[in-house]
This record gives sequence, C-alpha cells and structure tokens, in this order.
Amino acid sequence: MPVSTDSLVIRSAKSENFQGLCALYAQLISNDIAADDDFRLETFHQILTQHGVDLLVGELAGTLVATCMLIVVPNLTRGCAPFALVENVVTHADWRGSGIGKALLRVATDKAFSAGCFKVMLLSGSANKDAHRFYKNLGFTTSKTGFELRAPGYPARN
Repeated sequence: MPVSTDSLVIRSAKSENFQGLCALYAQLISNDIAADDDFRLETFHQILTQHGVDLLVGELAGTLVATCMLIVVPNLTRGCAPFALVENVVTHADWRGSGIGKALLRVATDKAFSAGCFKVMLLSGSANKDAHRFYKNLGFTTSKTGFELRAPGYPARN
C-alpha cells in the first residue's frame, strides 16, 4: 500500500484510541492472555495518566496503524540522566515496510533524548530476525544481552 508520510500523524494516545490499540495488540500477540474489557480499559487509563509513560500511536486518515510505548525512568547513575524503554512496538500488517514504524520509533527516540535520556533500550524476540534488522537499521545495536524472568502462567515468546 502506498503511504504518504505527509498524512501520517504520530502523537500520544487518547482515550478514544482504546479499540484501535486493542486491534493492533492482537496482531502483536495473537494468543495473548485474555483480560476482562473493563479491566483492560482501566489499565489503559492508568497508562495514559502514568508519569513517564507515553503511549505513542501512528494514525492515517483517522485509523491507528502503529503504536509503541515509551517509558522514561529516573536514574541515579550517568549524572542522574534517565534512560528509556520502548515496549509493545507494532505496525498493522497491511502497513509494514511502508516507513511508518521507522517514523514512529524516530519520534519515540527523539522524545527520549529530548527528555535527557542517555540511552533507549528495547527487547525483541530472539527469533524475530525481521525485527532485528528493522531495529539495527534505526541505529540500535546488540551491545548487551537481555534477560527476562516471566511470572508463572505467562508463556515465553521467541
């Protein structure tokens, strides 16, 4: 699908974006653990009001086509410069490869560095080679090894 970057709007999510975000997250994790709609909505409102969290969305003609979460964390090292985490990065399958994800991640990293962050970190599934190429093309490096410990009941992802 041809995309005009002039028509792409990247901004912070609003309360009316709940359903569109849920649809995007279904593409990110097709077998995700279910949650009651009321609980999901309550959690969404917590995200929107949480200090240091910015849920970014990419929108074309009023339709959400991409999202990521940017979290800025205060820090007592590196001269008290904060660091940032990027999580839940997804572009709608119909729009992958169009530059939307690249634009979204550029906004996220620009926001992080504007907030004084000394680094931006993200994790990617170890088998997701397409995502690895995508992040490396944006300047991310595999300079560290990531570890995770999942709570019981939450399946590992590759």
